[in-house]
Parts: sequence; structure tokens; C-alpha cells
Amino acid sequence: MEIETATQAFSALAQSARLSTLKLLVKAGPKGAAAGEIAEAIGLPAPTMSFHLKELERSGLINSRKDGRRVIYAADYGGIRELVDYLLADCCGGDRRLCGPYVVIKESVA
Repeated sequence: MEIETATQAFSALAQSARLSTLKLLVKAGPKGAAAGEIAEAIGLPAPTMSFHLKELERSGLINSRKDGRRVIYAADYGGIRELVDYLLADCCGGDRRLCGPYVVIKESVA
């Protein structure tokens, strides 16, 4: 992950409604939730929620799919994992005893 991509994702999460939305979608699992359900759960009007969902999708943290007339949003676990990996890539100098399974060991290219 490039720093610009990580910055965009962190920027998207630097807003309470978006962070709450991502947590809700992570909890919902791969089936996701309809935009209206998310708006109701977060307590935002549909147009405002739509704006926040588009920001999260653009940042690579969620994805959407059509289900008839509804749009279903779900956490993009790959995108979330890339962000976590980026953040922890150099954690503790790569010492798994200190950082656990989240450490990403980058192999050097010779």
C-alpha cells in the first residue's frame, strides 16, 4: 500500500459517522447491509449516509453491490487488512514475539 492510499483511508475514518459505519459493516459480515438500514442504525438522513458510504468505498474500505433496487454495502476485508498491514509493517522490528500475528514480514528483493 502506498502512503497516499493509506492517507485517503485514514482520512475517511477520521469522521465519527464513517468509523461507526465501518464498524457496523465489519460486524455485519460479508452479507453486508442495505444503505437505508445503515442510515437508520447510525441515525443519519439517507443523503448524508450516501455521501459517507461513497467516501468509505472510494477509500477501499467497503464495497457495494446491487440487490434489486437496494444497494448493499459490505466491509472490504482485504482493503482493511491492507491498511492494518501498512500500519504495522515495521512494528517491533518484525519481532513476532512482541507484535503477534499482525506483523507483516517484508522479504527483501535482491
